[in-house]
Amino acid sequence: MSRRAREKSNSGIYHIILRGANRQEIFHDDEDSLRFLETLERYKKQTEIKIYGWCLMGNHIHLLFGEGNEELSDTMKRIGVSYARYYNWKYNTVGHLFQDRFKSEKIDSDAYLLTVIRYIHQNPAKAGLINELTDWKWSSCIGYYGEKTYPPGLLDSELILNMFSGEGASAIAGFKEFNEAKNEDKCLDNETTTKRLTDDQARVEIKKIISAFEIAQIKSFPKSQRDEIISKVKKIEGLTQRQAARILGVSPNLIFKV
Repeated sequence: MSRRAREKSNSGIYHIILRGANRQEIFHDDEDSLRFLETLERYKKQTEIKIYGWCLMGNHIHLLFGEGNEELSDTMKRIGVSYARYYNWKYNTVGHLFQDRFKSEKIDSDAYLLTVIRYIHQNPAKAGLINELTDWKWSSCIGYYGEKTYPPGLLDSELILNMFSGEGASAIAGFKEFNEAKNEDKCLDNETTTKRLTDDQARVEIKKIISAFEIAQIKSFPKSQRDEIISKVKKIEGLTQRQAARILGVSPNLIFKV
């Protein structure tokens, strides 16, 4: 069956989600997140895209893009390949890092543009990772609040801020009130954000997989049996790979490679 063609946006603006293949984590430390943002900056300069917002999560990325001087799919391929090359080099891995096809939806109204930027910024809070939106340093939220983002010049905030006021302080205040308002926003086919499991919750889910065995025994199993269990554990919703490594008592690199 052929894939359905992406719907073209009349505004040239799209909400994009990039996910790790098999839900694997794609950012393991600050260096990884910084590298991805630097990759965005490099291709922004080359392709003249506009970047209205972003949020880097453990195993997926939200982006709010304005099309540049080439097809969106070409730009996203460049970004994905560049970051995957860095990731595979750093972690000594091979194979696909991202799902084969990124998800996207067109933004054809000011109202929905505002809905999406709020949805993106509230992603970490709705996942139970933070209480205040500014606590998540890997989103464009602080840039909209007048603080510096990295890399400088990556964020194109004027379009959205000008919807609230033509004056800087007033625009920021109006946006902040909107951005932090409680809502039931759902974007990209009403996809909901999975809440991250606590370690205790994660242990319960892992025990369901290993049944009669003890968690502490897993690391001593024969490689084929151990790797089969790890592969199943990695599919547990809300469990990060670093968390799995910590609970199973194995190295994060082993989890990444299985």
